[in-house]
Amino acid sequence: MSVSTAAVDPSLCAPLPVLGADVTVPLVTGGEVTYAALDYAASAPALQRVWDDVAAYAPYYGSVHRGAGYLSQLSTDLFESSRAAVAEFLGCREGDQVVFTRSTTDSLNLLAAVLPADCRVFVFETEHHASLLPWGDSRVTCLDAPRTPAQAVATLERALADREPYGPALVCVTGASNVTGELWPVRELAAAAHAHGARIVLDAAQLAPHHPVDITELDVDWVAFSGHKLYAPFGSGVLAGRSDWLLEAEPYLAGGGASRSVTRRPDGGVDVQWHTTAARHEAGSPNVIGVYAIASACRALTEAGFPALVARERALVDRVRAGLAEVPEVRVLSLFGDDAPRVGVLSFVVEGWNSSHFAAALSAEYGIGVRDGLFCAHPLVRTLLGGEPLEPGECGAPEAGPGEKSLNAIRVSFGAGTPDEHIDRFLGAVRELVGDGARWTYRTEDGRCVPDRGAAQV
Repeated sequence: MSVSTAAVDPSLCAPLPVLGADVTVPLVTGGEVTYAALDYAASAPALQRVWDDVAAYAPYYGSVHRGAGYLSQLSTDLFESSRAAVAEFLGCREGDQVVFTRSTTDSLNLLAAVLPADCRVFVFETEHHASLLPWGDSRVTCLDAPRTPAQAVATLERALADREPYGPALVCVTGASNVTGELWPVRELAAAAHAHGARIVLDAAQLAPHHPVDITELDVDWVAFSGHKLYAPFGSGVLAGRSDWLLEAEPYLAGGGASRSVTRRPDGGVDVQWHTTAARHEAGSPNVIGVYAIASACRALTEAGFPALVARERALVDRVRAGLAEVPEVRVLSLFGDDAPRVGVLSFVVEGWNSSHFAAALSAEYGIGVRDGLFCAHPLVRTLLGGEPLEPGECGAPEAGPGEKSLNAIRVSFGAGTPDEHIDRFLGAVRELVGDGARWTYRTEDGRCVPDRGAAQV
């Protein structure tokens, strides 16, 4: 996957306007500072454009596919035009379906529910739990973490060639790791899957907000992603791709909206004819606000131009990597090596620090929001950390000393709405914390590291 950015000067690309850009938060040391949101990989802030579109539509909200009134008809048109906008954003092929769900997790559980009974599923241990867990142990082959993109392709080819019995198979792979941010060789993995008679679903939750995703170009069978990572945090997701398995299976949820006709039989039972469109798997009143928000975000990112967005984000990634490389105590986690292309997601550990303690200090003393933990990708983080993490105790104690394993990792993530100042503040805070230590003391409360406001301070 590549985007030509040769003619784009990243210094001329401004961040996209997002909600919360002017929000201030208190510091434990006194005063307030503008919040630096650097946890985009968990949930990105809403684009101002998305919020404005949703606010403009909200007074006209009505039931979808349910009413003859003007607002119901307007909402239905909006819902279906949003489906078309998402299909265009993803480069869907003729005959592909766009099904609206609650999230990436919901999308992949939906796909798991419609698989043929004898379908084998192949996933790498590097996947997010949303991609790793929905399939059921009896049908899953979990592949070891590759250390190069080429090794990923070769590992998959061997596994598919060796499968017995030879029947339907599905490969599930991420487009960009939610831990390391590294881009995976999706097109090559799709070619390997198809060469061995398998299908492939792309978990684009971390890829779509940072990089164009084209089903036709990548030659994947399905794509799944979430609105809340695509600058549209209104509780909606997408599963888009081939329709045959979706239409051959029973509805993911049974109920109104999925059914075309229901009749009562003389014996007291009911006969149901299910829809043969995406509605088959969209039972219940749909989240029209969430769906419209996703469509708005798709349009906004397309209009902003991915070459410009990618160029600016690459510049931010380079700045973060260079800044962290200047601190010897910091180790950035990577599968494919330091030079592997990645989106704006990096995880790292700091020698002498419990990661939860470090993240808490970034928040309390600098107003910087990052994430610490295993990032719903426990096997991958454990592999990158060199084994099973220790059980956490009081935050900051025991701390990871020279040669000791970290409890977990710290993740910094950013995107189209991140200003340069947030990156500079983050790097400055890392240098100060490593060099001078925290200015406050911390304790564990309800499993989280928090400032100890009753203790004497440094």
